Amino acid sequence: MVEKIITLENIPLLEFLGTENENIRQIAAAFPQSKIVSRGNEIRIQGRAPEILRINDILNMLLQHFNRFGQVTPDNVKEYIEMGGVPFEASPKNDVIVFGNKGLVIKPKSANQRKLVEASYQNDLVFALGPAGTGKTYIAVALAVRALKNREVKRIIITRPAVEAGENLGFLPGDLQEKLDPYLRPIYDALSDMVPAEKLKFYQETRVIEIAPLAYMRGRTLHDAFVLLDEAQNTTSEQIKMFLTRMGPNSKVIVTGDQSQVDLPTRQKSGLSVALGVLKDVNGIGVVNLSGKDVIRHRLVKSIIEAYDRDDQEKERRKNEYRNNQNKN
Repeated sequence: MVEKIITLENIPLLEFLGTENENIRQIAAAFPQSKIVSRGNEIRIQGRAPEILRINDILNMLLQHFNRFGQVTPDNVKEYIEMGGVPFEASPKNDVIVFGNKGLVIKPKSANQRKLVEASYQNDLVFALGPAGTGKTYIAVALAVRALKNREVKRIIITRPAVEAGENLGFLPGDLQEKLDPYLRPIYDALSDMVPAEKLKFYQETRVIEIAPLAYMRGRTLHDAFVLLDEAQNTTSEQIKMFLTRMGPNSKVIVTGDQSQVDLPTRQKSGLSVALGVLKDVNGIGVVNLSGKDVIRHRLVKSIIEAYDRDDQEKERRKNEYRNNQNKN
């Protein structure tokens, strides 16, 4: 049994240790073979030497994180535990996409999210497909912010079709922009995690970051821009063709969509499905499929998606069974 004591000097204990020592308790839970106790400004670790070294590395990285960002959240602790205390600079190449507000670290959290990041680096046009909660839009926005911060592009343009999901725009209050804002709220939420509020406001006022409905893209050439088309399953074939042909020099485009949640009128074929078929043999286009395994929302979301998938499969089985019986008769 080995013991190590770490003394926190000139560190606000509440901000570093968390409410009721939550951050330290989270580390202790990750290393049940060791004993971690926080008393005053001392953290006492007891256990086997290899584990103590790992815990020490994690705590040192958290101290560096605190000195850089001024706080440590439980999510930060979880990130460093998963990384084993390895500094971000030494983590796998391109792992961290961007540092967000208040020390938020934005990086892929699943193998398919990592594929999406790599596909974006390798292709100018990428289709990211998958169910709700897989982080496809969030990762795409993070990639756009990264490109802007690195001055790889001069602006970010984010758009989505204003298709009603069981509601009527005409009954919503306000002018056109106010009616459309609810449809664009997921984009604003993602950006607010990554860009300080004042800077985001400035970027929008100067059109460095533009968020607009898809109809506003017609007739434009989108150059020197990182462009994101969200909810592409709700485009018509004509709309997505119009959008894709807006690409200009030095542009990156990510198209996200969930083909299981099409809100178009009955019998209206999704433009996303059409585009995937038409463009399947075109070089330079990446396609990444995310699944329920990539869901990073509440644990129940994954179960909900799986339940609906099973229901769809059962309906398809019954439909095929009915057809076969009809053919026999």
